Amino acid sequence: MTEERLATGGDAPRVPTPPIEPPPTLYRMPDPRDAIASGLLAGGGDLEPGTILAAYRSGIFPWPDAAGTLFWWSPDPRAILPLDGMHVSRSLQRTQRRGRFRVTVNRAYADVIAACADRSDGTWITPAIHAAYTHLHALGWAHSIEVWDGEVLAGGVYGLAIGGFFAAESMFHRVRDASKTGLAALVERLRAHGFTLFDVQLQTPHLASLGVVEIPRAEYLAHLAAATARPATF
Repeated sequence: MTEERLATGGDAPRVPTPPIEPPPTLYRMPDPRDAIASGLLAGGGDLEPGTILAAYRSGIFPWPDAAGTLFWWSPDPRAILPLDGMHVSRSLQRTQRRGRFRVTVNRAYADVIAACADRSDGTWITPAIHAAYTHLHALGWAHSIEVWDGEVLAGGVYGLAIGGFFAAESMFHRVRDASKTGLAALVERLRAHGFTLFDVQLQTPHLASLGVVEIPRAEYLAHLAAATARPATF
């Protein structure tokens, strides 16, 4: 999840529940333990829904380079946000108490992923990634949390849910504390709906300040197997 990767609004689900299982991938997933030190595991393949889901179930995620070449990664250690371990700053607590923001779920997925991709310093959300995760949203696997300041989309986060596993892909903010508000709302939702693993892929100083920790890949894979087998629903 990139770095810019509760009052709640009424949810109006606009994705299938339960999600629709796509045709299986044409590829055999590599062993994530074969990744090199950087986490790089493989290149090529496709971004069909079945391929992406098989990858995440195996502890692997796509991350293209600046030229759009598709690579697959499984870093060791892996960054996760413990669902009881998010750090909520005093400023964020004050923002929450004031009720400035309204939070919704799956109301503006297209706007959230577009905002996450709109970065002056470049983005890994290529047109192919954008299309692939939009397809996964239509099938009920990818979801968004939106944070509104009045009628303005002030921040948000999107990611992928499989059973009791959620992989946060990216988040953005246009107003101070909007992305953190979205993240806090997401954590609250995951806890309430029986999720057990919140994956953010790679650690950064910003994410560490929010409570993100790193665990060995072997431990992550064990948690992943248990989480994806849970009958949780986003």
